[in-house]
Amino acid sequence: MRRRCRVIEIQEESVLRTNERERRNKRRFQIEQEVRYKMLYGQRIAETGNGKTINISSGGVWFTTESMLTAGMPVELSMTWPILLNETCPMKLMIYGCVVRSNEKGAAVAIERYEFRTQGRAFSPAPPPAEFRLPS
Repeated sequence: MRRRCRVIEIQEESVLRTNERERRNKRRFQIEQEVRYKMLYGQRIAETGNGKTINISSGGVWFTTESMLTAGMPVELSMTWPILLNETCPMKLMIYGCVVRSNEKGAAVAIERYEFRTQGRAFSPAPPPAEFRLPS
């Protein structure tokens, strides 16, 4: 069964005139990270690509793409999270949502759900063993 997403119009201008108010209700964070995306067509992967996140909020993400993406299509994003868990364990952020708009610069995805996954602990080699001598 193929899932379609509802497309909603989002204000494209990032700079607002002084008499206009911001219509977004989620705070955006300027996080620039490599991202991999998979366009989904039912249970099949229709298209894959790489890009870079420009900004992200709890409601959506704007990222660069290799080509224009089809609005309304489900998409899965995967990005390395820039902060380590407990200062040792790398994490990956998985985002599941729908493309709400796309142009030659990138695409906007409305987030339906997300999850953090650990990627294993960062390896740091053990220090060399100290020389042990018996007292004479």
